[in-house]
Amino acid sequence: MNASSVVIDRPLPDWPVIIFLGGVHLFALSALLPGTFSWPAVAVALVLHWLTAGVGVTLGYHRLITHRSFRAPKWLEYVLLFCGTLACQSPLEWVAKHRMHHRFSDTAEDPHDINRGFWWAHVGWILHKLPCDRSMGLYVKDIARDPVYRFFDRTMLLWQLALGIVLFLIGGLPFVVWGMFVRLVAVYHSTWFVNSATHSFGYRSYDVGDRSTNCWWVALISYGEGWHNNHHEFPRSARHGLRWWEVDMTWWMIRGLRVLGLARNVILPRCRSG
Repeated sequence: MNASSVVIDRPLPDWPVIIFLGGVHLFALSALLPGTFSWPAVAVALVLHWLTAGVGVTLGYHRLITHRSFRAPKWLEYVLLFCGTLACQSPLEWVAKHRMHHRFSDTAEDPHDINRGFWWAHVGWILHKLPCDRSMGLYVKDIARDPVYRFFDRTMLLWQLALGIVLFLIGGLPFVVWGMFVRLVAVYHSTWFVNSATHSFGYRSYDVGDRSTNCWWVALISYGEGWHNNHHEFPRSARHGLRWWEVDMTWWMIRGLRVLGLARNVILPRCRSG
């Protein structure tokens, strides 16, 4: 076999994604310019970070939609879906690739396989077209037929534009810079660290056959997602922080919803440590 006949599976760069994410990070740097800072703008960024990363991605995309660790009224599921859309992360792709991650964790078929390096697991995989992109539909059959999911998936960028206009009308340029760009950068990296840092640093409570770890500082910035080794041991559990000191803010939200009668069939591990 000559060298010319060997096919090397090297994922190609996804230039639209690269340009978009590069632009978001570049515009976030404008927060360093005079006239773009205000404390109300920072407060808006923090509230929107919680609403989009905490309520939308962690509570909605992850614990409700991906793993069905609890049940909620359909209207509430759609509200959480909308909040996740405001994090500018495709719901169908997010759910599909996270389910792939659990099926093939830390192997070559894992979209963000940590064995390819920290950078790849953190963001490199997002910047490339992956072979697994062609099979995403197999992992979201339960939601892909839902017209509401398809609508929000298709209109994700339009909602960012609408939010930016609202922020500008309320608070001018500082609200746009902090509420949109700084907030999106923080949301992205706080969720990406779950794929990279919690397969690199921290401690392991369970031998689950992969490199997942529990990392306290990731848990703090991602509303409890940093207790990732616990999650890999009990993937359908609504609670990730299993010891008393493993702070899990998303579990607090689920408990609150349960008190209000909005969360039912809440799944918990049969055995908990601590």
